Amino acid sequence: MTDVIGNHQARVRIKDLHLRAYIGIKEEEINNRQDVLINVCLTYDATDAVIRNEISAALNYRTITKQIIQHVDGNRFALLERLTHEVLSIVMEHEAVQWAEVEIDKPHALRFADSVSVRLEAHR
Repeated sequence: MTDVIGNHQARVRIKDLHLRAYIGIKEEEINNRQDVLINVCLTYDATDAVIRNEISAALNYRTITKQIIQHVDGNRFALLERLTHEVLSIVMEHEAVQWAEVEIDKPHALRFADSVSVRLEAHR
């Protein structure tokens, strides 16, 4: 196999994480969970993971996903902006993450629209 020389900057995408959250400001939103759709994109230096081929050398995106699920399940949010910020903060807590973008959709939040989403990003 030919060695690839250069950047091993990995882009990891967690696509369409379907969760239910208490989110909103109306009484029905405060009292009932609603669907949210979470997408995360992040980058990290995967050089060690590529060379060693061991999970201990890679960013564990399963751990990140579990942390997001636990946080969304265990809290209430008035605004989609706040939820997006908190999920982005969870991702950025992992020191290996160099850049991340989180977009969260709230399906059927507006009449005649499939969804409303908020997207935030951060970098080191």
